[in-house]
Amino acid sequence: MSDQYAVVLTTINHPTFAVKEIARRAPELDAQFYLIGDSKSPANFHQDGAHYLDIQAQKDTGFKFAELCPTKHYARKNIGYLAAMKAGANIIVETDDDNIPLDGFWAPRERSVRGKLVDAKGWCNVYGYYADGVIWPRGLPLERIQDSLPARSTLSDIVADCPIQQGLADDNPDVDAIYRLILPLPLKFKPEGPVVLNKGVWCPFNSQNTTFWRDAFPLLYLPYHCSFRMTDIWRSFVAQRLIWECGWTLSFHQSTVYQERNEHDLLHDFKDEVPGYLNNERIKKTLEDLALGSGKGAMLDNLVKAYDALIDLGVVGAEEAQLVAAWVSDLERMG
Repeated sequence: MSDQYAVVLTTINHPTFAVKEIARRAPELDAQFYLIGDSKSPANFHQDGAHYLDIQAQKDTGFKFAELCPTKHYARKNIGYLAAMKAGANIIVETDDDNIPLDGFWAPRERSVRGKLVDAKGWCNVYGYYADGVIWPRGLPLERIQDSLPARSTLSDIVADCPIQQGLADDNPDVDAIYRLILPLPLKFKPEGPVVLNKGVWCPFNSQNTTFWRDAFPLLYLPYHCSFRMTDIWRSFVAQRLIWECGWTLSFHQSTVYQERNEHDLLHDFKDEVPGYLNNERIKKTLEDLALGSGKGAMLDNLVKAYDALIDLGVVGAEEAQLVAAWVSDLERMG
């Protein structure tokens, strides 16, 4: 099967520079570009070269998920994933409307990654392999920030199957509100080679510059009924746990976007990140302890079990169960 790319993002703004650049350059990957609106999006939104779905167009897709999902939430991006899948994409690249692609963003992707393997189980601050000084990704437990990393030179070389790959972002990288309040930005990451995380090694990844291959598409699901600042982080924990059951690994690579960050209230971000500071270790332990099925065929059942566990843990609302069920139903209908 030839590679069929789609770029997916959500926006509530008039076309940003990032959106215009993605629309202009998407033909370099022969990629379809899906933009998902929300109730706050401009009524007259238009962008040449993009498939823009407003609220009504989302409902018209026929997806069960689109009928049930609330408005005013970043996780409406899920509808974009489904639309791209339905149109035949087998590689989905997701980003945000304030991330401007660098040239490397438009290079063809390879699922097989040659990189350095991190094998020490537990939390791993991958940003430490791409930067000097103190920096950590949003979602890393605060008590792990000062942990030492094995030197890159001591890591084994590996060629690994990585159907989920996280790219970094320069200038305004994905760090939490605590970092932004006390440490300097902008920052450019070092152009080092890929880092691969073995089974049992955890690092949060985001939805700002991330590539998923078709086998891993079910793991794109972003939860609604949790903190806005944790939706993609907690998704990443579920995804990491489930790929291990398929014998896959997660990889990180150097920056292929830079961010001109949309306006944020940092104290509001901090408030929304508190559930992560307090619960990320508990979530890791809960997911590690789950009894899951092995292989790709068990992925949808495993996804349901994982979110049921997060609901039982009290970090995701009970209403999430029907949205996960709708997502699974839509995936099953598409085969």
